[in-house]
Amino acid sequence: MRVERHFAFVDLCDFTRYTDGHGDEKAVAVLTGFRAAARETCSDHGVRVAKWLGDGAMFVSTEAPRLVTCVLALKRRVEELDVALPLRAGLAGGAVILFEGDDYIGGPVNLAARLSDVAGPREILACAELASCVPPDATAFDMGSREIAGFAEPVAVVRIEPSPVAASPG
Repeated sequence: MRVERHFAFVDLCDFTRYTDGHGDEKAVAVLTGFRAAARETCSDHGVRVAKWLGDGAMFVSTEAPRLVTCVLALKRRVEELDVALPLRAGLAGGAVILFEGDDYIGGPVNLAARLSDVAGPREILACAELASCVPPDATAFDMGSREIAGFAEPVAVVRIEPSPVAASPG
């Protein structure tokens, strides 16, 4: 059965190096903080954590604007909590196969995962179609078309960033 869904893969950058340098206990503490922030943020935005992936997660939403806003909010939350590692994310959406009732198969899932893989620290990359879903307090920057592993044709990509906060008059 094909359904329209939107996906985000979020990941803590350099988790393996952090674990190696700081030990398992500190790594677990970082991961616990990240997962708590992700659960809370997803719940607040009506986005589902589809699966945990070690130091990352896959989110799914039926509405693209909710997903984009959720990932931006999670990025802010992780920074506010001073989580030791920066977040990166990849987002994409479209028609996918709902597999065995709780998993998704298709290009949009793969694209979101690959965009997360190539995103840098604190970077949110998305398929260009999601640029129209960016909330007013953020901006989508055209990154042009990129070669993405596993995709035959280059993919139009945008980088989504929160807009700078205006200084309050004083």
